[in-house]
Amino acid sequence: MQFLVYILVYPLLWMVSKLPFRLLYLLSDGLYLLLYYVVGYRKKVVTENLKLVFPQKTDQEITAIKKKFYKHLCDMFLEMAKTMTISEKELEKRFKITNPKELKRLEKLNKSIILIFGHYASWEWSIVLQNYINFKGFAVYKKLANKHFDKLVRDIRSKYSTTLISTKETIHTITQNELTGTKSITGFLSDQSPRLSKEVYWSTFMGIKAPCFTGAERLAKKLDFSTAYLKVNKVKRGYYEAEIITLAEDSRIYKDYELTDLFLREVEKQIYEAPEYYFWTHKRWKHRV
Repeated sequence: MQFLVYILVYPLLWMVSKLPFRLLYLLSDGLYLLLYYVVGYRKKVVTENLKLVFPQKTDQEITAIKKKFYKHLCDMFLEMAKTMTISEKELEKRFKITNPKELKRLEKLNKSIILIFGHYASWEWSIVLQNYINFKGFAVYKKLANKHFDKLVRDIRSKYSTTLISTKETIHTITQNELTGTKSITGFLSDQSPRLSKEVYWSTFMGIKAPCFTGAERLAKKLDFSTAYLKVNKVKRGYYEAEIITLAEDSRIYKDYELTDLFLREVEKQIYEAPEYYFWTHKRWKHRV
C-alpha cells in the first residue's frame, strides 16, 4: 500500500516541481481556496493557537492573520515540491544568506556548530547553506512512516551534500563525527512541543509556559560546539533571506537551558513582527500551565 500511494503521488509532485514559478503560485492560490474555504485543514487548531498567543487581537485581526498564514502554507508546500528540480543557481537567488562571513568566522573557531531553526518562514530551502561552509552538513528530521516518501525527502534535502539524520540517529552520528575529527554543522528544528516526561524543561514561549526541546543545547554543551540561530525572513513570495545569529561561541559556559531560552526569544521576535509566517498548524501549546 505504501508503494502504491507513492507511485500515485510522486508523478504529481514531479510535475508540480517542473512548473515555472508564475504557474506554481497560481496553483498555490487555488490550493489556498481549497484548503481554507473547503477542506478547512486544521483551522480549529490554528484559530485556537492564534487566540491563545494574541488574546488582545479581535476576531477580525485573527482571521486576517489566519488567511495570510494559509496562503504562506500553500506556497511553502509547493516550494518544497519545487526543490525536486530547482537549479542550484535559482535556489541561491531565492534563499540568500545575508551574512555568510559569520559562518566562516564560526568555522575558524574549529568547533562543530549546532544551528537551531524555528518553524518560521521557510526551512526547506536552507539546504543551500552547505554552499557557504566547508563543514559537513547534517539536518535532524522525524522519519516518515512511508519508507518511499522518507527516501524521497532524504534525496531532496541531500541535493547539496547535506545529510538527513533521524532523531534516533542524532547522538550517535554527531558523536562519531567528533571521534573521527569530522567537523559538522547540524540543523535542529527546536520550537515544537516535545513528549512530556519528568525531565522536560518548561519555559515561557509567546507568553505561555510550555515544555520545550533542549536536545540541541545539551549536545552543544556536552560536545563543546558553537550554537547559532538561523533567522529566516520572507522578503516576498518565493524569496527568503537568512541571517546567522551566534548564540554562543562556547556553549559550555552558559547555564542549563539558557541557550534554549535565547533561541525561543529570537523566534518570538519574528512571530510578533509577522505572525503569518509561523507554523500555526502544530499543536505547540497542547501542554501548558
